[in-house]
Amino acid sequence: MLHVDRQQVLAFRIAAQELHRPHDEPGKLAVLRLGVQDASQVAARLALATRLAGDPERFAGAGFAEELRAADLTLAWSHRGAPHLHHAADLPWVAQSLVPLDDGDAQARMAWQRRDVAEAGMPVTEALTTAAERLREVVGATMTKGAASEAVTKVLPPGLVRWCRRCQATHIHEQLMRLATLRAGVRLEPDVSPATLTPIDGWEDVTREPDPATGRRVIEEYLRVHGPATPAEASGFLGTTQSVAKRMWPDGLAAVDVDGKTAYLPEDALPALESPAEPSFVRLLPPADPLLQARDRAVLVPEKENHKQVWRILGNPGVVVADGEIVATWRARARGQRLEVTVSPLTGRHRPDVSELEAEATRTARARGLDQATVGFA
Repeated sequence: MLHVDRQQVLAFRIAAQELHRPHDEPGKLAVLRLGVQDASQVAARLALATRLAGDPERFAGAGFAEELRAADLTLAWSHRGAPHLHHAADLPWVAQSLVPLDDGDAQARMAWQRRDVAEAGMPVTEALTTAAERLREVVGATMTKGAASEAVTKVLPPGLVRWCRRCQATHIHEQLMRLATLRAGVRLEPDVSPATLTPIDGWEDVTREPDPATGRRVIEEYLRVHGPATPAEASGFLGTTQSVAKRMWPDGLAAVDVDGKTAYLPEDALPALESPAEPSFVRLLPPADPLLQARDRAVLVPEKENHKQVWRILGNPGVVVADGEIVATWRARARGQRLEVTVSPLTGRHRPDVSELEAEATRTARARGLDQATVGFA
């Protein structure tokens, strides 16, 4: 069994997620095989821009949507109901992976309690399929999320709609809509606000039957960019239980000792873990960046006192990676054509090189369509 420490694991992940910038085309990025979460209007844009060589200005404004179209990338509610960028050709198997194996799996993905199931008046798997069928009926053309929600609410059984205090209206349960939409053959329009839904060309029917093979594919892709990892960590990414992840556990994995804990990695990735490329650079990663999607937070940031600074209940910051470690968080504010970046070093971590920070902040500014950037420390 290969024995590694957390620094080696981090170096492997940084290389696997191509933060060394080996490509200049978005479609070549390995992280897109799993999906890149778009947590805000700029998160996915910056996650791609920070991984790609070349001028980041091409991602500014409408250029981002043009880059996505050229690479045949699109947006969909997928893993855990969160919006992710995917290769358009991958949407059928991603939709298949969202079909729960059974009611226990479905209940976990929906985060429903017994009371929610009782109010639905039907098994959770049936609720998800019913919602997908109704969404396929009502989303026949491009429409906003609000319009789609209003339309589908009118045709759903009463047990699948809820009173929303924030909206002061009754509408389809939010997570139910998010987990059913791609199964209905409906995607999101990238880089459009408010959220807008569009039927996928050539989609034949609602995805109904579970297929553990697609779950295994998600887990394997997770391990390739977030490994070595355990079934518990993979289940956290899927939004289900550890027992379900074990039922979909891929073949061809090698056990690895990570600081005394057994975790798993595809066998063909072992050489890259044993001798990862040296991450001797600074990067500004946006909130919800792929690197932060791993479920073993103690590997990413070992000091518990720093976790609340990196992962907040609301409004997560970006993080600064320097020489293979997450050393600070950052936030930015646009003032005219200048991006003001404020860096907050983590407790016990060194302050990154200012000149490298300024260079990365300028790249971030250009990806957002701004001319220049300044860096200050909190």
